[in-house]
Amino acid sequence: MTGPRFSTFDSAYLVPFLLERDAGPRRYLLTNRGREPVDGVTVSLLGPGVMPATAPSTLEVGESLEVLVAARDLARSTVLVVRWFRPSGEEFLWRVSF
Repeated sequence: MTGPRFSTFDSAYLVPFLLERDAGPRRYLLTNRGREPVDGVTVSLLGPGVMPATAPSTLEVGESLEVLVAARDLARSTVLVVRWFRPSGEEFLWRVSF
């Protein structure tokens, strides 16, 4: 093994989102609770759930995106994937279990 490709490592980057599960039946709010705006925010599902398609969004700090999801047994069968870009252009993915 040759070691790390980079001589320095950035500190950990915390996921900037809060997913509010109590927004209503089948309704979730994804809120940017980070310290910077995020761009190209998209959500998708893994599993048998259904969700309306939405265009990529920019979320300023404190802004929310409404996510509507329907599935028979969401907690057992479906995972939400959130994708976004930091102002630096770095891409991130976050998998959320219901």
